[in-house]
Amino acid sequence: MKVILQKDVPTLGEAGDIKEVAAGYARNYLLPKKLVILADDSSQKVALHQKKLIAVKKEKRKKAGQKLVEALASVELQIGAQVGEEEKLFGSVTSMDIAKKLKELGHEVDRRKIQLEEPIKKLGEYEVGIKLDEGLTAKVKVTVIKE
Repeated sequence: MKVILQKDVPTLGEAGDIKEVAAGYARNYLLPKKLVILADDSSQKVALHQKKLIAVKKEKRKKAGQKLVEALASVELQIGAQVGEEEKLFGSVTSMDIAKKLKELGHEVDRRKIQLEEPIKKLGEYEVGIKLDEGLTAKVKVTVIKE
């Protein structure tokens, strides 16, 4: 059964692609979730046009993301925290703290895109990755200091 992807589907492809899938997979999963539409002559022409529009939008998002990566590369955050013995923090510095500090500097970043393996619990300098759209990753230098 030929279908046109309406949204990106990890196992099939990107929005606008025309794919051949099993009839049961299309009927029972893809169509009810509105991930695809059936491909006929008129819908294929529309899909090609939509694919061109999507490519233009992706290119714009990629350029905006590249600008953000360049802007974030020069950012150095200093986060103050209360410290106990052996320079261990009371609590920890989390992705939410980093997102809040970035917002204060004028860079709106979703906290879920900040890549921290675990919360920061000691003083020092850390390099934190921020995963942006289109596979771009920005690196931000975070320094945790005594408050």
